[in-house]
Amino acid sequence: MYIDREGIIVAPATIPGTGAVSIVRISGKGCLELVDKVVRFSRGDATSSPGGRIKFGRIYSGDELVDEVLVAVFRAPHSYTGEDSAEISCHASKYIVEEILRLLCACGAKEAGPGEFTERSFLNGKMDLAQAEAVADLISASGKASHKVAMDHLRGGYSNKLNELRKSLVEIAALLELELDFSDEDVEFADRERLKTLIEETLAHISSLMESFKAGNALKNGIPVAIVGPVNAGKSTLLNTLLGEDRSIVSTVAGTTRDTVEESLTLGGLPFRFIDTAGIRESSDEIEKMGIDRTFRKLSEASIILGILDGSADEKSLSEAFEEIVSHCDFETQKLVILPNKMDILAGNKNVITINNIVFSIDFQKNIPVIPISAKNGDGISELKDLLVKIGADFVDVEGETVVTNLRHYNALASSKDALKRVLRGLGFSLSPDLLAQDLRLALWHIGSITGEVSSDEILGEIFSRFCIGK
Repeated sequence: MYIDREGIIVAPATIPGTGAVSIVRISGKGCLELVDKVVRFSRGDATSSPGGRIKFGRIYSGDELVDEVLVAVFRAPHSYTGEDSAEISCHASKYIVEEILRLLCACGAKEAGPGEFTERSFLNGKMDLAQAEAVADLISASGKASHKVAMDHLRGGYSNKLNELRKSLVEIAALLELELDFSDEDVEFADRERLKTLIEETLAHISSLMESFKAGNALKNGIPVAIVGPVNAGKSTLLNTLLGEDRSIVSTVAGTTRDTVEESLTLGGLPFRFIDTAGIRESSDEIEKMGIDRTFRKLSEASIILGILDGSADEKSLSEAFEEIVSHCDFETQKLVILPNKMDILAGNKNVITINNIVFSIDFQKNIPVIPISAKNGDGISELKDLLVKIGADFVDVEGETVVTNLRHYNALASSKDALKRVLRGLGFSLSPDLLAQDLRLALWHIGSITGEVSSDEILGEIFSRFCIGK
C-alpha cells in the first residue's frame, strides 16, 4: 500500500541492457525543476518548456560525462499520470541507468513502487480501476486475442458496460432512498414491477459477463491443455517437442513424471498452457498415486485434453487406456483429441485403424479427432498444432463481446448477483424499502469496486503491487 502520493517518483520504464536505449520515467509536482538539476540542456530548460517537446542534453556526475540523453517533457494533465512528468531516453547501459536514478534521487526524487505510475493515473482521473488493471494485461498479452481484449478494456469498452449497469440501478436505488425519507406517509416512488424487470435484466447482463470469464481467463492465462495417458506413452516427449526444448524429464522408466509440469506456448496468436501429467496406471507407490490423483484434477480443469496412447501396445491395452481417458472427460465443456504415439516404430498403420475403430465403437457422435504422431520425430505435430489453434479459437470466440479476464472482477460480479437475487426475493415477499435498499446498495458497491467508483487503500495496494516497476 502506498503512502506518499504527492512526491516525485522515478523508475526505469525499460529493462537496462536489453536493447539499445533505456527510458527513465519521472513524475510529480516539481519534477521538471528536478530534471533541470541533473540534465544540462543545450538550449533552454525543462521547467519552462511546453509539453510535448523533446530536448537534447547531457548528464554529468561531477565533471564526468555519464551520457547524452533525450528528454521528453509532458505537462499536466496531458501525461500518463496526469501530473507534470518527463521521460529520459539514454543508452541502455545498466551503469548509466543506475547513475541517472542515483542523481535524480539525490536531488529529491524517490524510487517508484510497482504500478505507482499507473496508480497515480487512476487517482488523477486519467483512467478508472478496470482500465488501470488492463495496463498490466496489455503488457503481459502473449497473443493477438489477449491483446485485443486488453486493448478494449484499456479504451473503456468494459467500463462503459459496467457503468450502464450501474446507472440503471442507481436510478432505482435513489427512488427507494426517497421512499425512506417519506416512510411515515407510506408512499412508493419506485414502481415495483419496473424494479423487478430492471433487476432481471441486470442479472441477465451480469450472468453473461460471468460466463465470459472462462474464455477471458483462458486468454489471459492460456487455454489449459492437459496431456494425459498411460505410463511411457510419450507425454513428456510430446510436451518437449511442442515447446522445442527439453522441459520434462524423459525416461523409459515407468512413472518418471510424478507431478504436473506446466508450460505456456503461443500458437496462431492464441496462448496455450500445456500440462504434462503423471501416467495413468494402478500403483502402490504413495508419491506416484498422489501424482495420478493430480492428473485427474488437472484433466477436469482443462479445456482441451490430449489423450496420448502407446501406439505399439496391444489392442486390449489400447482399448483400456482409451476408455480410462474418455471416462474422465466432460464432452459438454471439453474437447478430446486422441494421439496414438510411436508411429515411427510401427510397421504400417494397423494400430491406427484399431484405434479409430475403438473411438467409433465408444460413441461415434462424440466426434473425437485422431492424429497419429511420433512425438520423438515430430511426425504429425504440425497437424496437431493446426487442430489446437482451430479448437482454441472456438473456446475463446469472443468477437464483439465484452469479456471478463480478471478474477477480482468475476468475484465482484458474483457478489453483486447474489445481492440482486436477494432484492428480487424481497420484492416477492413485499419487503420494506429499507431492506431492499440495503441489498441494492451492496450490489452497487460491488459493481463500483470494479471500476474504482468505490475503493480502499488495501484494494489499491493489492492491485498495483502486481504491476512491474516503472508502470
